Amino acid sequence: MTPEAVAESVDADAVVDLLQDAIGIPSVTPHEEDFARWVHDQLDDNAWDHRLLAPFGDTRANVYASVGHGRPSLVLAGHLDTVHADDWAKHWAGTERANPFAASIIGQEIWGRGSADQKAGICAILEALRAIHRSGCRPKGSVTALFISDEESGQPSSGVSAGMKAAIADGEVQQDHPADFLVYTEPTTSAIYTAQMGFLIADIALTGQSAYFGRPELGVDALKAGHHLLTALWEHSDNLRAQPAHPLIGEAFLLVTEVRSGESIAVPGRFDLSLIRKVLPRESLDAAAQSIRDITAQVAADHGVDASVEFTAPRDHPVGGTPDETPTDHPAVQALGASISATTGDEPRIEAAPYWSEKSFLSAIGVPGVYFAPGDISNAHTPFERVEIDELVTATRTLAHFVASWCGLEPAPTT
Repeated sequence: MTPEAVAESVDADAVVDLLQDAIGIPSVTPHEEDFARWVHDQLDDNAWDHRLLAPFGDTRANVYASVGHGRPSLVLAGHLDTVHADDWAKHWAGTERANPFAASIIGQEIWGRGSADQKAGICAILEALRAIHRSGCRPKGSVTALFISDEESGQPSSGVSAGMKAAIADGEVQQDHPADFLVYTEPTTSAIYTAQMGFLIADIALTGQSAYFGRPELGVDALKAGHHLLTALWEHSDNLRAQPAHPLIGEAFLLVTEVRSGESIAVPGRFDLSLIRKVLPRESLDAAAQSIRDITAQVAADHGVDASVEFTAPRDHPVGGTPDETPTDHPAVQALGASISATTGDEPRIEAAPYWSEKSFLSAIGVPGVYFAPGDISNAHTPFERVEIDELVTATRTLAHFVASWCGLEPAPTT
């Protein structure tokens, strides 16, 4: 059996049905358990040797599965949770798209919350392994699936990668040795994303002294100090942009995302801002954070205010998410590119993620990897989230071809 024959064994109708069923089970962070149970049920299909539902918290769970043995070894990962759909029904009220969980097919696209981000990737994993089993084979190397909760940010008390941290602590990624490669199925429009930016999010507070407007000499104007802080931060961002850009990720920069200040007919005694910093693979996340602390401290000293800096989005690092990059000439990257060419006839596109996700957790324990899946991140988290059916089917065939070619094939055991 060849990888090409395995790819042809993908059932196009079945993967569409899978995705429609998956979208129909809401899994907004932190309420992933129902969808996790559905995924666990889908793994009871003889394509896997082992499966495990691993609950944690009150409404949360990871799902693990494995098949094969030895090397080359591969991890296929995807996150179970989605962002909320609060704006969806209002935007599409009175139309066939009004229900974000209906998985409506419109113009050869499947619409719905989580369609691209990233239930299409999860369903591609399920059908790819089914195609291998359907062809009478199994991977010769080992394949581990990680279906993870708590990747998405935005909901209270969630979005801290609790699921990925649990998976690593559970030992599902490393058995006797780290896996040889990872494909994390975040949407990439079927390009190979070998690199991702890092990030940190900071909340900065300057505290002066409020005073009645008629006696401003009794106050310390935090808003005025904040003006100087904004100027210094924007100058810092300009300096970052002046540094050499990463060939795939582009420039580092800092973006102020929110500013709050002001009193009622009084000298403003408080100034608050929030910012996000894009960090490149060659940069240190610690150094990026320290630069923001230093700029803030200097402005505070110059203008007689107190200052605090809090980094509010720790992921795989105390101040944020770590940048990551896998060399484009890595053998598995080349093999995935060859699978794309074999199933599409096109040259593979090697690009970088315009987002941060969780592959850096695995890179830190010695598992290099990429993002690859159908769907466009630019319409994720919006009322326009959808996946093209043709892309879903083709990407699933590509993934099946890659698993077959990278891990090898052997005859499935008979009973």
